[in-house]
Amino acid sequence: MANPILIAPSILSADFAKLGEEVRAIDKAGCDWVHVDVMDGHFVPNISIGPGVVEAIRPHTTKPLDVHLMIAPVDPYIEAFVKAGSDIITVHAEAGPHLDRSLQLIRAAGKRAGVSVTPQTSETGLAYVLDRLDLILVMSVNPGFGGQKFIPAMLEKIARVRAMIGTRPIRLEVDGGVTADNAGDCTRAGADVLVAGSAVFQGGKYAESIAAIRTAATKI
Repeated sequence: MANPILIAPSILSADFAKLGEEVRAIDKAGCDWVHVDVMDGHFVPNISIGPGVVEAIRPHTTKPLDVHLMIAPVDPYIEAFVKAGSDIITVHAEAGPHLDRSLQLIRAAGKRAGVSVTPQTSETGLAYVLDRLDLILVMSVNPGFGGQKFIPAMLEKIARVRAMIGTRPIRLEVDGGVTADNAGDCTRAGADVLVAGSAVFQGGKYAESIAAIRTAATKI
């Protein structure tokens, strides 16, 4: 039986002056997860937030905090994000030489472990860590900034990753430029978690936007 489609709004597109309020709003609007993009200005050309912000928003929702670490090195910071209240911690395959070790650290802390690949990275390198994974995140834009356009070629990668996952209980997430216009393409290719930032937060109609993406995503 296929997994239900989950919608994970990215707070990178929220109003940072009122993050707690924004998190409560998307929770009430029907999101499934809250996606948190962490950027270090080194691995990606932008700086966003750290574990202190994750800790601050944790009391504002009971939904899973889906924390995407776009930082390198990543291992020294995993414990801090665990303690801050993350439920899912995703690290980048490109962020260090010992991906298996990073995933072990997350799993050992009792959290769900994910790995992300940027557009130019082949998914083939994930074959040997599949038994460590709860989630694979395919970046459908170059990481670092919100509001970018979806790269259509990533649909083929999503399909290849879905085939690689097979029957394993691994979620397949897509992050970058997801809208109601392409959500169905993503899910038909095999995705079952959709990250949406601008498509949810722009315009202020959070419930309508989440519902539109979910409706489009389930028309397979």
